Amino acid sequence: MKTAHRQLEEINLQPTTTKGMSTRICILFFLFLGFGSCLSAHNIIRGKVLDATTQLPLEGASIQVEGLSYGVATNRLGQFTLYTDTSITAILVSYIGYETQRIEIRSPEEVLSIGLEPAAIDMDQVVVSGADTKSLNTLSKVDVGLRAVNSSQDVLRLVPGLFTAQHAGGGKAEQMFLRGFDIDHGTDINVSVDGIPVNMVSHAHGQGYADLHFLIPELIQAVDFGKGPYYTTQGNFTTAGYVQFHTFNALEHNLVKMEVGQFNTLRTLAMVDVLGTQAQARGQNAYMAAEYLITDGPFDSPQHFNRMNLFGKYTNMLDDGSLFTLEASAFQSKWDASGQIPERAVEQGLIGRFGAIDDAEGGQTSRKNLSAHLVKNLNERTYVENQFYYSQYDFELYSNFTLFLNDPINGDQIRQKESRNLFGYQGAYHLSSELANNPLASTIGIGFRYDDVNGNELTHTRNRRENLMPIALGNIDELNAFAFIDESLRLGRLSINAGARLDFLKFDYVDQLNPEYQTLSQQKTALSPKLNFLYELTSNWQLYFKSGMGFHSNDTRVVVAQKGAEILPAAYGADLGTLWKPAPRLVLNTALWYLFLEQEFVYVGDEGIVEPSGRTRRMGADLSIRYQLTDWLFADADVNYTYARSADDPEGENFIPLAPDLTSTGGLTFQHPSGLNGSLRYRHLDSRPANEDGSVMARGYTVVDAVLNYTHRRFEVGLTLENVLNTDWNEAQFDTESRLFGEVEPVSELHFTPGMPRYLRARVGYFF
Repeated sequence: MKTAHRQLEEINLQPTTTKGMSTRICILFFLFLGFGSCLSAHNIIRGKVLDATTQLPLEGASIQVEGLSYGVATNRLGQFTLYTDTSITAILVSYIGYETQRIEIRSPEEVLSIGLEPAAIDMDQVVVSGADTKSLNTLSKVDVGLRAVNSSQDVLRLVPGLFTAQHAGGGKAEQMFLRGFDIDHGTDINVSVDGIPVNMVSHAHGQGYADLHFLIPELIQAVDFGKGPYYTTQGNFTTAGYVQFHTFNALEHNLVKMEVGQFNTLRTLAMVDVLGTQAQARGQNAYMAAEYLITDGPFDSPQHFNRMNLFGKYTNMLDDGSLFTLEASAFQSKWDASGQIPERAVEQGLIGRFGAIDDAEGGQTSRKNLSAHLVKNLNERTYVENQFYYSQYDFELYSNFTLFLNDPINGDQIRQKESRNLFGYQGAYHLSSELANNPLASTIGIGFRYDDVNGNELTHTRNRRENLMPIALGNIDELNAFAFIDESLRLGRLSINAGARLDFLKFDYVDQLNPEYQTLSQQKTALSPKLNFLYELTSNWQLYFKSGMGFHSNDTRVVVAQKGAEILPAAYGADLGTLWKPAPRLVLNTALWYLFLEQEFVYVGDEGIVEPSGRTRRMGADLSIRYQLTDWLFADADVNYTYARSADDPEGENFIPLAPDLTSTGGLTFQHPSGLNGSLRYRHLDSRPANEDGSVMARGYTVVDAVLNYTHRRFEVGLTLENVLNTDWNEAQFDTESRLFGEVEPVSELHFTPGMPRYLRARVGYFF
């Protein structure tokens, strides 16, 4: 830690003094009673925290009064306002991955401008005091700083307790599991990148489909996530939780990298700054990145997978302290797949574990994104956010889940296809004020999302070449308009967060298989209140209680067919937990939680329908540990237990298929001063029922991965070894009724996609 001198910054408005008393009319929305501000006079320290190199703001930096337990965090513009009833002589400013600074306070009328210098990750930088109700983000900052990620699966695994499975050649969105949910591809988790929604509503393959393959892993600067339906900023699909990925606003260095591996794998990456250091000193940054990946995978029938990503981003810290961001990206991918295979085919020797019954599965997809985001600084208390985004998306997928069940001659292969334009806007007004001498943070937000989907299709096909019979074909228009209000009041050691979110959804569908033109339409409104409490026992120990309602929407085609029934089933949740730092380099997070859903949905791909599966209850316990053993060696573990059952079915027949009950991840990560760095990590998913009565079990697994790098100032070389122990494990598993060619009767049993065998990759990178 070092001591830094203050810099006085000019502000457009007059600074608030600690002398005298001013009164204003208070209009407060708190606990749903009002919105506004009351100003009073006591010690107020204001300032902003920047990256000393890029001159860009650091959101979430910790500001703590020296010698006291009280602290706050910086906002999107790096600004902070610190209120106390006692005089302040010094504050400590810290951010994970930066050197902590001690700032002496000479006058409360000064507005501080603090530049933090990058430094090695150290658990001493973790501050519990001042964290908000998204306490787990404290842990995610450590994880992002330490773990290397090279795929979208690695990206999602940064969320404690979140598991993924790939079962269609690497190009399909991952199947996700979290808090006792088989989330499928995104039905119960809200995913976004830089504010752009990833989930696709009323998708051709499944509701909430969230394909993250357009995100280049090396560009991730931060992961913001929360479990449960407790956050006013998060709407549709936020039942199990949400995940927001944030890319770098500026590159630390230019990079070109090449990676080669088994199964004909080749990956190249380039990340290049385009403005230079002079523009960076003025707060302007721009860079471009490109990624290309090809692999055949371990399957007997090669995947022929290839993916191309292009990304560009420009940021400008304006003279008035506002931040403007413009970004664009383009992604395309195509692949072949072997799908899920029945156990009996392997046991009978018809195929091997990596064989295929229908190797003509696979598909192609593309997405283009454009986003403009302005965080406008109005004064030291107020800022406004406005973001406009657009996505153009195409999708085509060939699958065969049931083999020859419905068509014993041609097989049951299907094509799911769509073309979509996604338009959206989201804005928020943020105000920092006081209520009876207590800090009050207020936010009002509005926005909309409009999906224009053309040619949403399900067709019975053969060998990708022949269309046998259309099953469903139509055009979808879906609108989600929303508004929310959020209030956070600090009463000494107690923080209270209350808010409400209003979502309006309109569903329009035109069935193109109907000879008569007709627009079927339904609409629905959902009100989701939230109430959260956080109490700081000490500067290193906080308790929290979260509660709230959320929802996940149904597919438009089902909504209009059912004339509006079960459009937006609600989710009710509560968390009781603690974030504790019992030692300078040890952080613990524990939580007990409960979640009730009015209705769950099961997508039946071959039939093109969504089946309601009734009410469900889940409860569980989460434990996360982060420990720094030495200056360069770190250990972590996450253990998650869930009890998940149907609320409407009798005991013994009320299992929720594929709902994980026990999961755990963890390992050792090292970053030695010599340049050697890497990790040895495990992930464990316990066996769980694959159907309602538990007669078919999805098999659990434990897989160990290892990474070893040598990083020099100018270059890096490394090895990754997946599945070190060469474990035979099933990645995706389903209880499916199917028929093999020539079988007289269908069989219902476990179908699976085999997990990756031992898999070695080598890479070299050059920094400039």
